[in-house]
Amino acid sequence: MKILSNCRKVATAAFSLAFFTFCSSAIGQLKPFELAYTTSGDMAQVTAQVKDKLAHNGFEIVGSYSPYNNVKFSKGDMVSAEVIVVTNADLKQAAAQSDLGGYGAVQRVTITKVNDQIEVAYTNPTYMANAYRMKNDLTGVQAQLAKALGAQQAYGSKDGLSAASLQAYHYKIMMPHFTDQDTIAQYGSYQQALQAVNKGLAAHKAGASKVYEVAIPGKEQTVFGVALTGPEDYECSADVHVMSIVDFQQLKSTGYLPYEILVSGGKVYAQPGKFRIAVNFPDLGMMGPNGFMSISCAPGAIEDALKKASR
Repeated sequence: MKILSNCRKVATAAFSLAFFTFCSSAIGQLKPFELAYTTSGDMAQVTAQVKDKLAHNGFEIVGSYSPYNNVKFSKGDMVSAEVIVVTNADLKQAAAQSDLGGYGAVQRVTITKVNDQIEVAYTNPTYMANAYRMKNDLTGVQAQLAKALGAQQAYGSKDGLSAASLQAYHYKIMMPHFTDQDTIAQYGSYQQALQAVNKGLAAHKAGASKVYEVAIPGKEQTVFGVALTGPEDYECSADVHVMSIVDFQQLKSTGYLPYEILVSGGKVYAQPGKFRIAVNFPDLGMMGPNGFMSISCAPGAIEDALKKASR
């Protein structure tokens, strides 16, 4: 009933159709991504338009990057992508209310060119809030994104997952839950941890570089977005390696990117790959050319790359 009440409060005639779409999703099964709209033309121009819409609707752009450009994915699609990371006061406030809420302090907006079509999409805040066990379901932020960009179609899972299933999510028995964080480094203080992570990312250790950095108000907690290019012994960690294999559906799940590092006090955390990849691609099978076994080297390589970048 709380979600229905929130939906009524924020609905307006200007975006009632889009709002109805995601409110219906919010009270039923949730999917990880929302397609705002499709278009064609110049990627740079569309990206500029999207950034303008976000800025004019109360979002702060904290970082952006292009993880791949005109790359052939496993099903033959030629794919280019731009990821825009946003936050606002509501997201930061919600992040401050939960132990590991820093992961939910941002949302990812994506512009993906698939052959000749451009998909504008974003992460579903309510899906992510439940996956990260946040105390706030972020339906208000979902409304803001729908107003800014549209809400044409929820996707990323055929049937979706309930809020309860997401809060207890793990891919299979013995696989990690959200609370099974990888502790990738530990320092004597919050400031020492921040300095170490910033230094490692600036040096591009293990092919890792900073996309964004957002401090959580009132807490010793900061979330970093990390681009992974996967050089030398870390090629299995590369964004393009993972996505070119598992992101094979018609609508691309580019909002999986970028990976995060969370500094909380003197500890530095990352989500286990076996959780984070799975929760963004919940319908992927274990076997087959696009299944999890086809990227079996990725979780360990990602953890190793993030450890290297944090020390």
